[in-house]
Amino acid sequence: MTREAREWYIQFMRTFVSCFLACGLLIALGVFAQDTTKKPPTKLVFTTKNGNVTFDHAAHLMRAKNDCKTCHETLFKQDSKAPLNYKAMLHKTAEADKTSCAFCHHAGGASFESKGNCAKCHVKG
Repeated sequence: MTREAREWYIQFMRTFVSCFLACGLLIALGVFAQDTTKKPPTKLVFTTKNGNVTFDHAAHLMRAKNDCKTCHETLFKQDSKAPLNYKAMLHKTAEADKTSCAFCHHAGGASFESKGNCAKCHVKG
């Protein structure tokens, strides 16, 4: 192999490897960007026998000053299939333990307590 051919080959390989690494980086950034641009739901509806409960995620997020860690992962898993842990007969338990929604929604909490305020969450029909 001549010196010119060897220099051309070395330059070609440098360019090829640089392009390969740049493409890999762009793909990795694209995958990362997809995960970070996923927007949370604005509202969630929970079906209950006492009337559907519509959770206004956008309003709660605003009250938490866009800090998702206020509720996630300690109170609620971000997995959409994770249990809410606030089913029938658990209101009192959740309020006593300050878990689930009752972390804020209990007597003296940051928001209204559930006792006597059923219609604020449960809407029939």
